[in-house]
Amino acid sequence: MNTATAILISVFAALLAAFCLLLYFELRNLHIPHGVDSPAKLRVIHFTFVGISSVGYILERLGLCHQYNFVRWCRCHIMTRKRSVPHGLRIKDLTFSAVPVRVYEPTAASGEKKRGLVYFHGGGWMFGCIDDYDEVCQHISLKSDTTVVSVGYRLAPEHRYPAHLDDCEVATRHFLSIAATDFGVDPRRVAVGGDSAGANLAAALCQRLSKTQDGHLPSPCAQVLIYPALQMADFHLPSYQQNHSVPILFRGRTVFYFLQYLNGNTSVSQQILEGRHVPTELKLRYKKWLDPNSLPPQFKKQARCRQVVSSHDADAYHIIKQGLDPEISPLLAEDDVLRLVPPAFVLTCEFDVLRDDGFLYQKRLRDLGVDVTWEHLPEGFHGVISFFNQGWLTFQSSQRGLDDIVRYVKTL
Repeated sequence: MNTATAILISVFAALLAAFCLLLYFELRNLHIPHGVDSPAKLRVIHFTFVGISSVGYILERLGLCHQYNFVRWCRCHIMTRKRSVPHGLRIKDLTFSAVPVRVYEPTAASGEKKRGLVYFHGGGWMFGCIDDYDEVCQHISLKSDTTVVSVGYRLAPEHRYPAHLDDCEVATRHFLSIAATDFGVDPRRVAVGGDSAGANLAAALCQRLSKTQDGHLPSPCAQVLIYPALQMADFHLPSYQQNHSVPILFRGRTVFYFLQYLNGNTSVSQQILEGRHVPTELKLRYKKWLDPNSLPPQFKKQARCRQVVSSHDADAYHIIKQGLDPEISPLLAEDDVLRLVPPAFVLTCEFDVLRDDGFLYQKRLRDLGVDVTWEHLPEGFHGVISFFNQGWLTFQSSQRGLDDIVRYVKTL
């Protein structure tokens, strides 16, 4: 064996060892709970995501590419299946005021102007793309006879808040201004929606638009929020405790994504997880909105009594202070703002760290007189909708969740 071959084998062995070590550390705390939809499939998906992330980490350490770029490439090119456009649907890739969008138009004749839905994809404000949600948007458009606009907003870490929200606002306003003339859509029947981080953007956008109505354009008629991320004040709610290591969104990763969206400073992650990032006076203010006693009894099973953290880290608060603003944490908005937002559809999943965020938000809206439809997937996990129509990786909860969404959109 010559020296070059020996070196190549050694390098390959070192990379393989590093890959296996990364997988071990990522998978050792994995928890697949009893009752979750198709646990074997979920385990495969998590293993695949962790494998891709581990390879990306190794490539970044070698100076070949950024980890997040490798993960994005895998998600949008390897894990997304391209299919022919289904009968009854017309799809166009366009740009709305410099923001890329994909428009799904039902071609069936209609005696009246159609309804519309502007959709913001999930992915922790860092990942996801229009292609990722092609199947979801096609299904909603066809089954509800709705023109769907999928928005390709800018992502972190290249862009921080408010770039994502600004893109969503620009694209939504653009569509509202041309909906009737260019797409035969009634602008008064246009809703906004999204999943996970995209649902956060939809909720924040509705609040922003409710405060800036100028009379020239109608406001969204509804908000469709699919397992929304709604606050970064309290990561000790029962759903965070019960599902802290349930794929595909871990408790610690949720904090990481919020910080990437906010400013990229992840040095305060531990303080946030420990609850030391919020001053006592603010905790008292938020308590009425984040009270576990407002949750259904079944949501509080096996949840530990929360520890009272009497002190806070002033430096951590200074770093994350803007993250407590309602544009990043919509659940922390004042009552006067929430009274102005449009009717809401909220979908939550039992095995999701964000479950309680969604429930508490819909409860606040309902208590304030906003019309709310809440649906819950008792076997669902975070991200389940995005696996709709993905062959053997499709989950029953994916279909049930989309059926709930379509049913609601049809009422608009």
